Amino acid sequence: MPDTTPHTDFDLRVLRYFVTLAEHRTFARAAEALHLTQPSLSRQIRRLEQQLGARLLDRTPQGSRLTAAGEVFLPGAKALLRTAGTTAALARAAAEPARITIGYTTNIIVTPAARELRRRHPEADVNTAHLSWDQVRPALLDRRVDAVVTRLPLQTAKLHVTILYDEPRVLVVPIDHRLAGRESVALADFADEPLIRASDPARDAFWRVDPRPDGSRAPDGPLVEDLEDKLELIASGRAVSIVPGIEGPSRPYLTTVPLRDVEPSHVVLAVRADERSRLVAAFRALAQSLLTGPTPAGPAATEPR
Repeated sequence: MPDTTPHTDFDLRVLRYFVTLAEHRTFARAAEALHLTQPSLSRQIRRLEQQLGARLLDRTPQGSRLTAAGEVFLPGAKALLRTAGTTAALARAAAEPARITIGYTTNIIVTPAARELRRRHPEADVNTAHLSWDQVRPALLDRRVDAVVTRLPLQTAKLHVTILYDEPRVLVVPIDHRLAGRESVALADFADEPLIRASDPARDAFWRVDPRPDGSRAPDGPLVEDLEDKLELIASGRAVSIVPGIEGPSRPYLTTVPLRDVEPSHVVLAVRADERSRLVAAFRALAQSLLTGPTPAGPAATEPR
C-alpha cells in the first residue's frame, strides 16, 4: 500500500529556537540566549506553527505560554534534537582517524594482540602504555587509555572486565631459604613468615591470602610499594612474597616455589562499560584468542605483589 502518512521536514535550527523559547517563556530572554533579534525569532516560530498547522504558544503581555499543541510538541522536539546531536557525534567519531591506546601492567605481555591489531587495521594508530596497578581505573575513566590488560583484584564499577587467563601463584624466597627447591609448598609451610604488604586493601588481602582459609591472619611484613625495595627485602631474608607464577626469578639471589593450595591469579581485559569503539572491540577479540597464558618476560618476571 502507498504511504499516505504526511511528511514534515523540520529545520533543526527552528526546533532549537522553539525549545529555547519554551524554556525561557519570553521572546526577549529566548532571543538573547539565541543571539537573535526578537522579530527574527518571532518570524521563525510563526513559520514553524504554519508548517505544523497548529499554534504552539499563546503570546501575552507577560510572556508566552505553551498551548495544548505546544505541550505535546515540546517533548518530541527535544527528542529530535537529542537524536540529531547523538547521530552527528557518532558520525564525527567514525570520520576521525582511528586510534587506540592499550594499557598493560607489570609482567603482562600484550604484544601479540597489539601486533595483530596493527596488521589487520593498518590505517589505525595503535599505541601501548605501561601503567602502575593503581592507575588502571583512573586511566580508563579519564580516557588516557582505551583498554588495559591487568590482574584482579580491580574495582570494576563503570568498567567491563573479561577474564583472559589464569596464572598460578608462587612464593618468592631467597635462594638459601628453607623452602627453596621444593616442588611446591602450602600456606601452612610458611604460616609464620612475614609477607610484604600492599597499600590497597583488596590487593593486600588477595596477594597475602589474608585471612587464610582457616580464618587465621597472614603475618604482617613491611609495607613497601617500590619493586626494587621489595626484591631487596626478600633477598635479605626479612620477608617473602606471593606473586604471579611467571617463570624466571628477577635476580640471582631469588627463586620461586609453586603454591598448591591457593586460587590462581586472574589476568583480565578491562574497558569502559560504555565503550563502543570498533578498535576496542577488535582488540578484545584478539586478546581473547591470542593472550591465553603467561609469557616468560626475562629479568622482570617476578614482581612481588
